[in-house]
Amino acid sequence: MKILLTGANGYIGMRLLPKLLDMGHEVVCAVRDEKRLSVDANTRSKIQIVEIDFLDDPKNQQVPEDLDAAYYLIHSMTSSITDFDKKEAQAAQNFNVIMENSQCKQVIYLSGIVNDKELSKHLSSRKNVEEILYKGPFDLTVLRAGIIVGSGSSSFEIIRDLCEKLPIMITPKWVLTKTQPIAIRDVIQFLTQVLGNTKTYNQSFDIGGPDVLTYKDMLHRYAKVRGFRNWIFTVPVMTPKLSSYWLYFVTSTSYKLAMNLVDSMKMEVVAEDNRLQTMLGIETHTYEEAIDLAFKKIEQNLVISSWKDSIASGQIKEDLENYIQVPKYGVLQDKKSIRIEDEEEVLENIWRIGGETGWYYGNWLWKIRGFLDKLVGGPGLRRGRTHPDKIFPGDALDFWRVLLADKKGKRLLLYAEMRTPGEAWLEFKIEDGALYQTATFRPKGLLGRLYWYSVLPFHLFIFGNMIKNIAKT
Repeated sequence: MKILLTGANGYIGMRLLPKLLDMGHEVVCAVRDEKRLSVDANTRSKIQIVEIDFLDDPKNQQVPEDLDAAYYLIHSMTSSITDFDKKEAQAAQNFNVIMENSQCKQVIYLSGIVNDKELSKHLSSRKNVEEILYKGPFDLTVLRAGIIVGSGSSSFEIIRDLCEKLPIMITPKWVLTKTQPIAIRDVIQFLTQVLGNTKTYNQSFDIGGPDVLTYKDMLHRYAKVRGFRNWIFTVPVMTPKLSSYWLYFVTSTSYKLAMNLVDSMKMEVVAEDNRLQTMLGIETHTYEEAIDLAFKKIEQNLVISSWKDSIASGQIKEDLENYIQVPKYGVLQDKKSIRIEDEEEVLENIWRIGGETGWYYGNWLWKIRGFLDKLVGGPGLRRGRTHPDKIFPGDALDFWRVLLADKKGKRLLLYAEMRTPGEAWLEFKIEDGALYQTATFRPKGLLGRLYWYSVLPFHLFIFGNMIKNIAKT
């Protein structure tokens, strides 16, 4: 089958893509920026890529006419607190218009469980998108899931942060809300098995794991799987805003996502309809099994995708292409270079920078800078990196965003998403037997210049020692 995969660069899309290819399907990946599709050269050779922004005028967007099916995996919850629902509705309406020019028979939409009488803004938006898609020129299959547990998923990473960092927690009362988590591999199994199944056309199904738990249960069970104990005390006085700040400072989530999650966590998300599981004969994994499977991926460095790599998790609001040209005028720079013996080994050092590896010198100072950044609403160092030794354009790298990762050309270019009174780039380049490291800062007014000169003493020994340690083989 020829399949359109929207949201191909997202958490679910990146997991679904290799499965569809393994099944022998022809996959067309729809992304806003082709350079941001984080797949290797071998995978790129097997797929077709189309650049589409579903928030733009649909008259200017095109998909192949001979499509058999499509996956609708477009969500905007991490991008906004106020108007993400309008964006999601507009994207769905534009998708319907675009698909009028194709022969697509089935569209599969991954939504949220909407059985509670009172829905959060997030879940109301998912339900609204579902209603819009039902009006499209195709047969629709809707899968409604609750919390998805898997390496790199936002829910899993938040639970992981809370349990690993806080053995004793004072929590809001929403931790007593019931939910029904589902393992990511079960979600992928449902998504692939409904493909082309006419019995699922124009129907909506709940999908969930075998366990109905409170968030408090999930935190306790996580600790048990990991081999330690935790203590959780609930208080009724923590407001949604305070809850959001609590999640933001303790976990790796962004503030926007924290706000939307807290809003949804007040609602029960429990499956009421298990028809599909019976129909397809799928045996889902328990919550504990899902955690265990997630850590096996983490320990083997096999995490395929992470929510943290979403552009919405940082500060960039435009296409990466707008930042890739490092300015030459009106900027302040710290340039350093060093002769190297083994270019390939040094290149591997560059490609491992950040995350667990750190920044090769003064990691405690980088952590302080990350903490200060988080205090003023920046990402801090919370995001780390998805892969220990692979980098793709668009990836999050601590409080940087990867603009260019050209291993053949031996060049890595990063853009700072930390809060600063200006714009900052950090570039590593190997050329003619030497490593060049350039920090560029374009200040915004007097405050920007004062900021640069105030941190310049730290740059002198941090950047100087950093390049020396990167150059070591």
